[in-house]
Amino acid sequence: MDWHQTVFEVIDMRSFSNLWFWIALAVMWSTASHWVLGVPFDMVSRAARLGGQAETDFEDMVRINVNRLLLIAEEAGLILVSIGSFGLTALAVLGFGFGLEFAQALFLLGLPMTFVGLLSVRTAAQIRRRGLSGAELRRRLGRHRVAVQAIGVLSVLVTTMWGMYMNLAVGPFGS
Repeated sequence: MDWHQTVFEVIDMRSFSNLWFWIALAVMWSTASHWVLGVPFDMVSRAARLGGQAETDFEDMVRINVNRLLLIAEEAGLILVSIGSFGLTALAVLGFGFGLEFAQALFLLGLPMTFVGLLSVRTAAQIRRRGLSGAELRRRLGRHRVAVQAIGVLSVLVTTMWGMYMNLAVGPFGS
C-alpha cells in the first residue's frame, strides 16, 4: 500500500461527512465570536463590571490590537486582498466548478471569515478615528461581536445546508 493511499484512508477528503470538519467549523466560530478584535470578550464585561484597572487594561489591549490591525491593513492590505481573492476564487472554481468537496469546504470556511476580517478592520478604523473609550468602546465592541455572530450563524446555516445536500446527493461512497 502506498503512503498517499494510507493518508487518504486516514484523512477522509469528503469533508461534509467528516466529523473533524464540523468540529473545526464550531471551534472557528466560537473563537471568532469570543476574540473581538483580538481582545477576549470577557475583558469587556469585566471592564464594565469592575472599572478601574480592569478598564485600563481593557482599553490598552484594544488600543494595541487596533494599532496592530490597522498597521497590517496599511502595510500589507493590498497584498492580503490580492492573495485572499486569488485563494477564494481558486477554491470556488475547484469546489463548485470541478466538484472538489474539500475545496468547497475550505471556501465555506474562508469566505465568511473574510467578511469578519474586513469588518474588524472597519471597526478598528472607527475606534481609532472616533477615539472611543469607556462605555462607548464597550458598546462598539459589543455591536461588532453581534455582527460576527450573525455572520457565523448565516455561515453555519449555509454550510450545513450545503453539507446535507452533498451528503444526500453524492452518498456515502462518492459518485
